[in-house]
Amino acid sequence: MKVNEIFYSLQGEGVFTGTAAIFVRLAGCNLHCDFCDTKHEDYTIFTEEEIVKAISDYPAKHVVITGGEPTLQLTHSLVDRLHGSIALDTDLERSIDWITCSPKTIPVKIQRMNEIKVVYQGQDMEPYEKIATAYECFCSLQPCDVNDEIKNENNLTAAIEYIKSHPRWRLSLQTHKIINIR
Repeated sequence: MKVNEIFYSLQGEGVFTGTAAIFVRLAGCNLHCDFCDTKHEDYTIFTEEEIVKAISDYPAKHVVITGGEPTLQLTHSLVDRLHGSIALDTDLERSIDWITCSPKTIPVKIQRMNEIKVVYQGQDMEPYEKIATAYECFCSLQPCDVNDEIKNENNLTAAIEYIKSHPRWRLSLQTHKIINIR
């Protein structure tokens, strides 16, 4: 697998914010989101055994498979090895314990999700409202960080106002950026 990095930190967003977590950031994506924080050209090839070994060096049991689009590489055999201690930050389903769907395209292609996390830039929320209703999941709205202080403030203000008008949603801030950790 093309692994961008494996590191230990705190989950910075969504339902598990503040939880100690091992992050396996995979390289490669077919979506090309302009706000992506993964450098897809930087990676090392790891076997599943090497990934499991690297993860076992850390005391936490919460593992987040992330990247651009991790399911382009994620295998059932790796998920089986990690079963019971895995969270997946993606929008494609595998047999895992918790699915955080952060849809970049509509419609979504999965049958189950535990949380929907929308990266918010003031877009029409109707398609996401339909997803949230259909899946009866936790709903997080995360203001998009576009590396522009004024635009970021506008995204935050808009997200807060949306949540106040639609209280099923909760604010998800990228706390790892706020407290300056990875």
